[in-house]
Amino acid sequence: RNPQTNLKDADAFWDFLSLSPESLHQVAILFSNRGTPYSFRHMDGFSSHTLKLVNAEGVAHLVKWHFKTDQGVKNHSNEEALHLNGTNPDSNVEDLFNSIDKGDFPSWTVYLQVMKEEDAAKYRWNVFDVTKVWPHKDYPLQKIGKMVLDRNPANFFAEVEQVAFSPSHLVPGIDVTNDKMLQGRLFSYPDTHRHRLGANYLQLPINQPYRAKVCHHQRDGPQTFSQNFNGDPNYEPQSQDPKGPQQQLHDVTVKFSQVQLHGKTGRYGYNVTDDDFKQPGDLFRLLKGKEQDDLIKNTVGHMKNVKEVKIIKRQIALFNRADPDWGRRVEEGLKAEGKSL
Repeated sequence: RNPQTNLKDADAFWDFLSLSPESLHQVAILFSNRGTPYSFRHMDGFSSHTLKLVNAEGVAHLVKWHFKTDQGVKNHSNEEALHLNGTNPDSNVEDLFNSIDKGDFPSWTVYLQVMKEEDAAKYRWNVFDVTKVWPHKDYPLQKIGKMVLDRNPANFFAEVEQVAFSPSHLVPGIDVTNDKMLQGRLFSYPDTHRHRLGANYLQLPINQPYRAKVCHHQRDGPQTFSQNFNGDPNYEPQSQDPKGPQQQLHDVTVKFSQVQLHGKTGRYGYNVTDDDFKQPGDLFRLLKGKEQDDLIKNTVGHMKNVKEVKIIKRQIALFNRADPDWGRRVEEGLKAEGKSL
């Protein structure tokens, strides 16, 4: 939004994207009909980040999570989405709630892509880059189970507004990687929760473990809902209470992976390569007939509001680099809307 008017600003939107070529894959998804899913039940989910799974011997593998809807992928056209936005902007929430309420529980089949850690350095692009996907032919999907939504929240505020998700909330056996975006989120999400919900947000019922009691010995602060660990020692290391906080170098219940670091640290600019355009181009060519037509129409419908011609030309150049037909069709569509290019 424009910082002066607080109105949506097409120039600012496309100025940023046209200067961030790595965004092109996401732009293609957003402006295709995948950007307006029919409902929450009819869309797939992806982890984006690369995580690790660590086995009992401490050996780690890199993984990408996939959640494939069992209801089938179904999308709205832009016209259908605009109509729903005006008549029932809560349609997706309503659809999901009513489906669960009547016992038609939505489900997703869960898959993993698995890569050996040593393969990461040899792969043709950075496997930790959230703007890239791992090709299925290189790392096929491996089915591991189901995710089923079988209960609605009893109270929206208590169980939805107060929930505190974070990538750093991990169960034993799942570990983080040096994915740059993930590293930033590991800190920023809990920090935001402390600002939004208070220092003791983990004591809220919705944020407590489902089947276990956690004794992390974090105490004090506003909205302390527990007994605040009574008179237990409030420091560590300590020897007064064997049940109190203890230094744990090695947890016998879980193994943690190790990271071999090498190279130089520094401040580097982003280098644009052909890798930033291959997957967007592949997706464009994967879309057929009306799906591709809708991508062009939706893109033109948004870009026609851009006033600065240089921004439009810069973005069209990115489309051209991914697929010449993509750039040509967007340019023709904008000219048909009266833009002089």
